[in-house]
Amino acid sequence: MKSLDELFALAHAMEQEAANKYDSLAQDMRGQGKDDLAEVFARLAAAEREHVDSVAQWSQSHRGKSPDPALVRWEPPETLPPEAAAEVKTSRLMTPYRALAMAVRNEERAFAFWSYLAAYSDDADIKKASEAMAKEELGHVATLRKERRRAYHHEHDRSSAEASSEHLRQIDARRLELRMVAQLDDMQQRQSGPAAVRIQAIRQQAIEMAEAAAGLGSFPASMERKGPLEIAEALVDGYLDGAERSSDATHLESLQVLAERAIARLAWLRSLAAE
Repeated sequence: MKSLDELFALAHAMEQEAANKYDSLAQDMRGQGKDDLAEVFARLAAAEREHVDSVAQWSQSHRGKSPDPALVRWEPPETLPPEAAAEVKTSRLMTPYRALAMAVRNEERAFAFWSYLAAYSDDADIKKASEAMAKEELGHVATLRKERRRAYHHEHDRSSAEASSEHLRQIDARRLELRMVAQLDDMQQRQSGPAAVRIQAIRQQAIEMAEAAAGLGSFPASMERKGPLEIAEALVDGYLDGAERSSDATHLESLQVLAERAIARLAWLRSLAAE
């Protein structure tokens, strides 16, 4: 990417594509009589249109003009892969929770894209703007994950959970972070080059997060047997849930910082797994 004009054009195109796809799915769901799903996708489309306007205003304030579609030369991450869109339209098992889960993945992909661009761009202006884009996507991820958790709790009866002693035994976020450290150490041994360097950085951050997370959260002990992606996702939800419930300003700020780092970590782990 060579200029801010190109960056704004790409960001605008990504947000517009997302709005169009969510609008289309909302119409499909209404046509099928699935009003609850139609409402979810309509809300997602409205949020993306706000993002479109935000990028356009940003381009006007920084460059004095609207984003130019002709400058889009990069292949952006897909907003909603064709197979996912097909599943929404045809699956009888699609629920608001699953629809929001897809939206979360979309925002995580966008966050990883802008973070990658910020990390590897040699242009200071593009790096700064990409970091700002990544921060915006991070906020979108946090908001959607909260909505997804509410949808999950609405659809599932917690009383139906396993009653095994291991499931009932709880551990805190610190212990789960340390389990993540051990798994990242194993991952690093199997990697080389930039991937190994990135995993080392994530591992070091997990060590720091473990100290800050002592006594926070409550997770089934069985989570320690899960893989790094599942643990990373559980920690994101744990920190977001804790922040949502907290009434202490200092505690809330700590949980919000942990949640942001955990969301960034999850996005990076997903990108590493996809390579």
